Amino acid sequence: MKRILITNDDGFESPGLHALVEALRPLGHVTVVAPTLEKSACGHSLTLTRPLRFVEIDDDFFKLDDGTPTDCIYLSKHALFDENRLPDLVVSGINKGANMGEDITYSGTAAGAMEAVLQGIPGVAISQVCRSRCQNLDELGFELAKEAAYTICKKILEEGFPLGERKFLNVNVPPVPPKACHGYKITKAGYRLYGNDAHMHRNPRGEEYYWLGLHPLEWIPDEKMLCDFEAIKADCVSITPIQLDLTSYEDLDRLKRWL
Repeated sequence: MKRILITNDDGFESPGLHALVEALRPLGHVTVVAPTLEKSACGHSLTLTRPLRFVEIDDDFFKLDDGTPTDCIYLSKHALFDENRLPDLVVSGINKGANMGEDITYSGTAAGAMEAVLQGIPGVAISQVCRSRCQNLDELGFELAKEAAYTICKKILEEGFPLGERKFLNVNVPPVPPKACHGYKITKAGYRLYGNDAHMHRNPRGEEYYWLGLHPLEWIPDEKMLCDFEAIKADCVSITPIQLDLTSYEDLDRLKRWL
């Protein structure tokens, strides 16, 4: 039986996590290790300044108190699996909200898949895009995301992982029901447009504090319609191959001449 390890960055109680478990259980034995608290935008961070503890919630379902998605995968390999019988696949999600363009570098969801491939295990990150900050996912549901997760993971488990070492799949699902989806599209990561949205407040003692805001989902248009943003705009499931090698190879010779 295939072994699937699931994590997320929205916390162990997230409806998206439980939807993913439901979708993938028919494919093999599922183990869940998720953060105790929401860790959105924590990036590929490890916890090095305090101890971490597994708390068993149910059979093969653990929360890591208080870890990141990266911690969850890193420690699961060490504590829950035999070195000779590692998971066949790690899936991170289903995230509430998009993880496209450069947001991948912020994403705790993507980081779960990143850590998997660093540990030699195929990894997939899957996110449910929302139409707005306040879109009610209870109304939209995760049916299309569950269908996409099942389809992609089944193909991986049956035919093998399509990417090389230290590469993972980043999947984004449009905010439409399954019947309105226009299929799957292989994409590149787009160019997100960023602002700087921070709100200053004062507590009753007069001390300043800040809340970081969220930016509208805007991007530089891709004329060839090949990026993840354009695929979602067209109501397609976006599948982007991501590599962890961040070297700008086209600049190596230029940098040598500059030096």
